Amino acid sequence: MGHSTMRAALIYQHATEARSMELADRLNELVRAQRGKGAEG
Repeated sequence: MGHSTMRAALIYQHATEARSMELADRLNELVRAQRGKGAEG
């Protein structure tokens, strides 16, 4: 992975995975909001 230690690689991997989940959750909220607008109008 290019990190100096296995620990550094695992920390980076965990942080990246957590951020990916946050982004996916936010995108899901945006999609649901847009779908809700379509049903109302």
